[in-house]
Amino acid sequence: MLRLLSIRNFVVVESLDLELDRGFSVLTGETGAGKSILLDALALLGGDRFELRQLRPGADRAELAAVFEVNDRPDVDAWLTEQGLSSPDASLLVRRTLDAHGRSRAWINGRPVTLAQLKEVADKLVDLYGQHAHQSLTAADAQRALVDAFGGFSALARATAAAWRAWNAAVEKRDAAAQAAMSSAAEREMLDARKDELTAIAVSADEYRTLAQAQSRLAHAAALIEAAAGGEDTLSDGEQAIVGRLAALIAKLEGEARHDPALAEIVAQLEPARIQLDEAARALRGYRRKLDLDPAELAQVEERLVAIHDVARKHRVPPEGLEDLRIETEARLAALALSTNAAMLAQQAVAAEGSYRRLAGELSAKREFAANDLEGRVTAAMQNLAMAGGRLEIALESLATPASFGVEQIEFRVATHPKQPLGPLAKVASGGELSRIGLAIQVVASEVGEIPTLIFDEVDSGIGGAVAATVGELLQTLGLRKQVLCVTHLPQVAAFADAHFRVAKEGDAATMRAEVTPLAPAGRIEELARMLAGSAITAKTRAHAKELFERHRRHAR
Repeated sequence: MLRLLSIRNFVVVESLDLELDRGFSVLTGETGAGKSILLDALALLGGDRFELRQLRPGADRAELAAVFEVNDRPDVDAWLTEQGLSSPDASLLVRRTLDAHGRSRAWINGRPVTLAQLKEVADKLVDLYGQHAHQSLTAADAQRALVDAFGGFSALARATAAAWRAWNAAVEKRDAAAQAAMSSAAEREMLDARKDELTAIAVSADEYRTLAQAQSRLAHAAALIEAAAGGEDTLSDGEQAIVGRLAALIAKLEGEARHDPALAEIVAQLEPARIQLDEAARALRGYRRKLDLDPAELAQVEERLVAIHDVARKHRVPPEGLEDLRIETEARLAALALSTNAAMLAQQAVAAEGSYRRLAGELSAKREFAANDLEGRVTAAMQNLAMAGGRLEIALESLATPASFGVEQIEFRVATHPKQPLGPLAKVASGGELSRIGLAIQVVASEVGEIPTLIFDEVDSGIGGAVAATVGELLQTLGLRKQVLCVTHLPQVAAFADAHFRVAKEGDAATMRAEVTPLAPAGRIEELARMLAGSAITAKTRAHAKELFERHRRHAR
């Protein structure tokens, strides 16, 4: 529900904050006072394109904002969460700016968004009907959604769309498998041969590293033995062995430590070094004994390495990557086996089509019943809205190709008087007629419709008298379930409102601005008198206005 509309420097509006409540509200005022500017502002907050002419003359920037109450709209909350635009409270803030250079920016809950995102969320919150507004009833998608919502089978429509997507996916897999069966024979043959070769060589990255280390060790065994023996001789076995000389030094220092205890600290530092050197000498001795000059083992290791390198070179991978290549090859062969199982995939496509057609058939039957009910109710409502003899027909035209929304297209066709042939709603109805037809549909469908705020511009165009009173009563009834905002010139409509706002222009030509004033009962009566008589308001006119206001006030919410 729309709670606040804030406008700065937009057309003739310098500054305006309009607070709205539930129920039925009207905007009235002289022609050209700026009533439709408010609706234009809402349209821009709903994703329409800004134009520089909409910037107030002399201003650097126009700014529009609206606050919506969305605590009872889980679908809006889910969308905001999905888009990363959720707010901790139960309100939604939409804001747009336009500067003198033509740059426009938009935000939802303080985060920058695109015009497409603005439109997407606005479509969930506001519906505008009229000559200069969004006319969603003329769109095929909106007409289909309205019938589905009226019948209470929107969930079935969504399930049908999901089944259609599953069917198309199954058909794509089936066709891809058929194509793969013709084109992948050579690939499978190549992969089979590669798999056999890699399975035969059966090398892992760990084995290759172990073989490489063994080959290096065996190839340099003589040098390694010589180095180990030299180290052992230097440390412990030679005449000038380090371990022996260090042991002698320690013994000598220990003897002299009797004369100076400070030497004992130095001996304590040398003793660990002697122990470590002695351990190193023993380790070299053990290492040398394990080394073996074995030409046969070296030849065996090198033969294995040559085989591994040949296979790796053939397949252009490092030797360590042969195991990964084998796993990849087996996976690709498995995928080809699955993807080319044309018979299985064809069966899946048939089953998916059957599921879709079963759901689509059920949807078609429900749509036909709901369409008949809806068109009958709307036609009855049209008789009291200056369209006597007019009627609405909801046509279900079979599609040549099934679609995500079912096997038929829905089109609203209308005749606004008895002699007019039925035609598409968008082409036959004038702006005022479209508003009244939209009003009739919204009243009929108000209990199932999801859009919480409905706005009607010039809904009373071309009518008066009793018809105007009927329109006012319908809007009042609709206001019991929805938030309704209507721009009107007729006192018979305005008298039914729960809240009344007067729009007027103030100032001279250079400083012209629009002002919106909420009216108390006395002010409402005065405004109704102006609407009845124009500028020449008399006591009789005021009495008539008061009678009109009081009579319809008794039937208000």
